[in-house]
Amino acid sequence: MSTPPPLGFAIYGLGMVADFHAQAISHLQGAKLVGVATRNAEKARAFAQKHGVPFATTDLGELLARPGVDVVCVTTSSGAHLEPALAAIRAGKHVIIEKPIEITTERVDQILEAARAAKVWVVPIFQGRFGEGARTVKAAIAAGRLGKLVLASAYVKWHRAAQYYTGTRGTLAIDGGGVIMAQAIHGLDLLQWFAGMPSEVFCWSTRRVYGQIEAEDTASAALKFPDGALGAIEASTALWPGWQRRLEICGATGSISLEDDRISKWEFKDAQPGDEAIRAASGQAAMGTGASAPNTIGFVGHQRQFQDLVDALRENRAPALDGDEGRKAVALVRALYASAKQGRPIRLG
Repeated sequence: MSTPPPLGFAIYGLGMVADFHAQAISHLQGAKLVGVATRNAEKARAFAQKHGVPFATTDLGELLARPGVDVVCVTTSSGAHLEPALAAIRAGKHVIIEKPIEITTERVDQILEAARAAKVWVVPIFQGRFGEGARTVKAAIAAGRLGKLVLASAYVKWHRAAQYYTGTRGTLAIDGGGVIMAQAIHGLDLLQWFAGMPSEVFCWSTRRVYGQIEAEDTASAALKFPDGALGAIEASTALWPGWQRRLEICGATGSISLEDDRISKWEFKDAQPGDEAIRAASGQAAMGTGASAPNTIGFVGHQRQFQDLVDALRENRAPALDGDEGRKAVALVRALYASAKQGRPIRLG
């Protein structure tokens, strides 16, 4: 059989995260980057030259009309995902959207409804799910090794310098919020992937250090899960020096701690062959960390998630993480914000 032509990727929005997308695409099997667009013509040309892209424009419509574009990566600010995503979907393109899909569930639902009508995929970027450590944790939970869930918590104690909060960062209308929406959402996605969605949350938030921003720089929440398990969320960008994101999933017969993608605790009442090898292994070097700066996460996680979409399209199957899954993290974020604003517990679902 002949090898099918590579899928054509395009990127709309050329901020810092677009570099990760371009690097990830350059390492894919069966795909290539064929065009980019942003509102600033000079920036578009410079990005295209840097990454060896044959086409650059300031016009999204021109990019979507370009022959050979199959997948569009939307990497604009979080609250500006809706319009370009809808345009790409209506043009018949599959869409990869940098987290979150959008900043409210209502805007997310507009995108997902359009994608269902057009029969295209929406893939939200939650690259943490594609780490070896995270997948090992997920498999252990699915196999029942932790027994009855007792506590499930996420800790995102990061540092961002004051100069990070320029432009739209930390705004409600464009960034969608502060540390919960922009940084902790990756940990929240992993938490609900491991333990399921909480049924009730109670959140407090504050601008502890960065009083110049609209949204929170620090938050803490208590969680209750449908089966009665409890949990916690702690998140901040206002502390020094910034620690690795940590997920703790603890049950009656075993407990696991995942620091970024490195399993730091793997302890079970009943040992199994392979446990020692898992304790000795680490995916940390491959996945990177954003604990102290946003440009240090690396592109490997994006590459793995992009490759899954390429393979899914070739194999006529669903991607491992679709828009309905990505919506859950946004729903959890909005519940946390509602609780902090109203000063009361919020039920989900």
